[in-house]
Amino acid sequence: MKVVLAGIIARYPFGGVTWCSLMYLLALRELGHDVLYVEDTGECVYDPVHNTVSLDPSYGTTLIHQSLEPFDLGERWTFVNYDGSYHGRGAEEVCRWCAEADLFLNLSGGCWFWRDEYRNIPSKVFIDSDPAFTQLAIAKAEPWYVEYFRGFDHLFTFGANIGTTTSTVPTGDFRWRKTWQPVALDQWHATIPPGDRFTSVMTWKTESFTDVNGNKDREFLRFLELPGRTTQRFRMAVNGPQELLAEHGWDPVDAMDVSRTPWDYRRFIQRSRAELGVAKHAYVASRSGWFSDRTQCYLASGRPALVQDTGWSDHLPHGDGLLAFTTPEDVLEGIDRINSDYARHQRYAGEIARDCFDGRRVVARLIEEALG
Repeated sequence: MKVVLAGIIARYPFGGVTWCSLMYLLALRELGHDVLYVEDTGECVYDPVHNTVSLDPSYGTTLIHQSLEPFDLGERWTFVNYDGSYHGRGAEEVCRWCAEADLFLNLSGGCWFWRDEYRNIPSKVFIDSDPAFTQLAIAKAEPWYVEYFRGFDHLFTFGANIGTTTSTVPTGDFRWRKTWQPVALDQWHATIPPGDRFTSVMTWKTESFTDVNGNKDREFLRFLELPGRTTQRFRMAVNGPQELLAEHGWDPVDAMDVSRTPWDYRRFIQRSRAELGVAKHAYVASRSGWFSDRTQCYLASGRPALVQDTGWSDHLPHGDGLLAFTTPEDVLEGIDRINSDYARHQRYAGEIARDCFDGRRVVARLIEEALG
């Protein structure tokens, strides 16, 4: 089967975002499918070297190529710049590929245009990695935005409770099916020993969906005093108020530096003792059931994860290797549990990754639902 995957590697040129698309491509290929990566958002790319949004897409296109090339996918991509110019495979090649494609997977809005070549692919799927925000945006959106989502045959989301009575997120006439981020387990097997700190990589506040006011800053402040209540050390890779976090003992580092490439991002995670993951307020308040692709990578690396409960605990095993928290007291208890038998929690972390997030199984299940 021929599959077109639309992603946002160049639009958000950082390691974690790159892995999201890359692991879909790897899983699809392992299942025997022929893949093409497409990015067609109509937006300019962000250039972290110059800290600016740039008309020149070369930083993003270079990252796409350098990330895909080690997996023999270096010729399997195209990027459509804001001005309509094609980079990587040309427009005619992309049209020919799409004419023979069976499935179009749009991950996180990797394409915001219904060009004829995409629309004519027999099965079209949108995969929502930002639950609550996406559905609220649709509920408030202009007609063109709603019609855009109507163009898909199936809608999937990382919010396991979206569309159920457990979550307050409005879905209107749309049906959202749950899925998880697929993980390339062999790419995350850690060959380096863990460090001594609980870590995470996070965005303090995004510029998107500002009317929702549901960013991570609202939740993290509830846990700001934690370092003063435990001997456990933390390191937070964050593009936020580093001075404030440092004052409270969090040892912040620049998120962009540790996420410059997929390999930098992986190295940071694997040098961690465990993850301490705080969720965005919208995920928590809506009981969305969102579960982080980043946390999945910690688990696949054999690093335990202590993460805020958004309702995901209704769907995934937890208590060993993966622990849920709601309050600061839960966090302190979870830290003690992990440190009291670290080897056990390492082992269970890896088992959860294999049982729940193996890329081939996740993608095979999604395809079965989409085409079945």
